[in-house]
Amino acid sequence: MLTSRGSGSELEVLAVGAEAVLLKGYFLGIKSVYKVRVPKPYRNPKLDLKVRRERTSAEAKHMISARRGGVNSPYILLVDPDAGVIVMEYIEGDLLRNILNSLPECRACTLLEHIGIMAGRLHNEGIVHGDLTTSNIIVCRRIGKPYLIDFGLARASEDIEDRGVDVHLFLRSLESVHFRVKDMAFRCFLNGYGKVVGEENLTKVVNKVKEIRLRGRYVEERRRRHH
Repeated sequence: MLTSRGSGSELEVLAVGAEAVLLKGYFLGIKSVYKVRVPKPYRNPKLDLKVRRERTSAEAKHMISARRGGVNSPYILLVDPDAGVIVMEYIEGDLLRNILNSLPECRACTLLEHIGIMAGRLHNEGIVHGDLTTSNIIVCRRIGKPYLIDFGLARASEDIEDRGVDVHLFLRSLESVHFRVKDMAFRCFLNGYGKVVGEENLTKVVNKVKEIRLRGRYVEERRRRHH
C-alpha cells in the first residue's frame, strides 16, 4: 500500500487513467500529487519496466524543461523511474474546463492570453505537450494563474506539424466544451502565443491548424460517402 512520505497517511485517489493513477497526499510535509504508472499485465515484465521507466523519465524531463522555459507547471519533488513514480506539488485550483464558460470575458481573455504565452514558451523550448486541452490546465486559486499539467504525452519536437497539432487540440477542446466563448478564447490564446513565438511562426502554426482541419473534413467526407 502506498503511503505519503513523511506522514505515514494513506494516499487519496484523484484519478485513474489508462497509463497512470493520480494520488493526493503529502511528501515531507508538502501537499503533493503522486503520479504512478501502473504495470500492464499483458506486457512482458522486462519490457513493461523499461517502458514505464523511460516514460517516467521523459515526462519529468519535459516538466523540468517547461519550468525552465517559464511555463507554470507543478514543481517536481521526486522522480523514481524504476517505480514509475513522479511526486509533484499539488496545485490548489480549478480545471479551466470547469470554469471557463462562467468567467467574465475580460478575465477569460487574460487567462487565455497567459495560456497562449505558456504554449509559446513550451514550443520555444522544443517541446510539444501532446494533450493541450482545457482539461489539462489548472487555474490556481491562490494566485489566479494557469498551470499546465499532465506531460505524459509530451515530447521533444520543433516540427511545425507537431506544434500545429498542439494548437489544433486546444481549439478542438474550446469548440467541444466552450462553444459559446470559443472565438474570443482562441483569439486571446493566439494573441499570447504570437507574443512569444513571433508573427512569422504564429502565421506558420495558424496555417498548419487550418491545414489539419481541412484534412479532418476530407477524411470525414470520405467516410460519409462510403457509408
